Amino acid sequence: MNLPTSQSIPPEDPNMPPARRRRRRRSLLPEGVDERYEFLETLSQKLVPSLDFFLFSLACGLVLDVAMLTDAPALFILAALVAPFMSPVAGMSLSVVFGSMRYFVRSLGSMVIGGGIVFALGALAGFAAQFMPGFEPQYVHRLGYFDWSNIVLLVTGTVLMVYLLVRSSGQRPLVASVALAYTIYLPLGAAGYGLTSRVTGLFPDGLVVFAVHLAAAVLVGAAMLALLGLRPINVLGYTMGTTLVLAFAAAVIAFSGLGTALTAHVAMPPPTPSAIPTNAPSATITHTPAPATITPTATNTLVPTHTPTVTVSPVPTPVYARIDVRGEQGAVIRDEPSREGRVVTSLLNGMLVEVLPESHNVGSSTYVKVRTSEGVEGWIIQSLLATATPVPGW
Repeated sequence: MNLPTSQSIPPEDPNMPPARRRRRRRSLLPEGVDERYEFLETLSQKLVPSLDFFLFSLACGLVLDVAMLTDAPALFILAALVAPFMSPVAGMSLSVVFGSMRYFVRSLGSMVIGGGIVFALGALAGFAAQFMPGFEPQYVHRLGYFDWSNIVLLVTGTVLMVYLLVRSSGQRPLVASVALAYTIYLPLGAAGYGLTSRVTGLFPDGLVVFAVHLAAAVLVGAAMLALLGLRPINVLGYTMGTTLVLAFAAAVIAFSGLGTALTAHVAMPPPTPSAIPTNAPSATITHTPAPATITPTATNTLVPTHTPTVTVSPVPTPVYARIDVRGEQGAVIRDEPSREGRVVTSLLNGMLVEVLPESHNVGSSTYVKVRTSEGVEGWIIQSLLATATPVPGW
């Protein structure tokens, strides 16, 4: 992207007041128009992704595959560390200042290609997981829904990256970029994993998290540039900023509020069901009429009639238990009492299920049939449950 240039401004006026001279020296941006255009031109060229961006995106996707197939939290952090410098995010924010739609599309295209590499490798890992019977990943589910800690990490990383880019345009703030890679790239890889492995809660949830996080990072970056003095230089810049704000607000409303209202729960953490109180049957009081009084003048003997008695059939009290897996985030429910059974849903620790009467012993493990709050029935190992209703012998 080429910006208009002109002759450089003259050196600092020796008669400039001391207060203005100190303020100018402390400023992160040059005060002259020509110097500022030159600064923006240099920064824009620095944020153009090179071949390294796509190569490190490939490395990030490969490490993320190993992390998802081993369910090792440390490897998820390693995947973010080997991710490339997220220059397209800063480039899209800078395009708002320039008001350049071409530069915005160029940066967005680079992000889509790099993210597509991570998504494709995640889908490859999900396909490989189908050949690992009994494998039940837990940590990857945290990447498929919105979490306040990830939002804090995203905003902090974006603010630091933009500030350090403006302050030291010759260096890349790689540490701040790691925060962006964790909140943008990793949900995208988890979405690809969920697409081919058919694990619920990852696709399209991960795609929604990726899109919203990317839009939020661009908006925060543009706002930070404005606070540093780099405001839009033309009407198109203000139009692009307004469009991004409206698009981000629409995405948040559509994928959180409306999705929850329609019970889709896309990119939302699974709700914790509450126990439904069951009213115990009450006995019906039957009034027995008093026996007839025989008068001395009566000659006929009254035969007492049979009074029916209502027998109350006892109804078994439902048994509720909560998921309690020590050392893990939760457990999965299968369609049959076996580790080879198909996973029908996954539940986090603390969620309540109704324990049904059916049970089945497989080796040293006892499988019990349960029903979730959404009506999904399946089998789970009894030792992974902690009873919430007193049950003899549990």
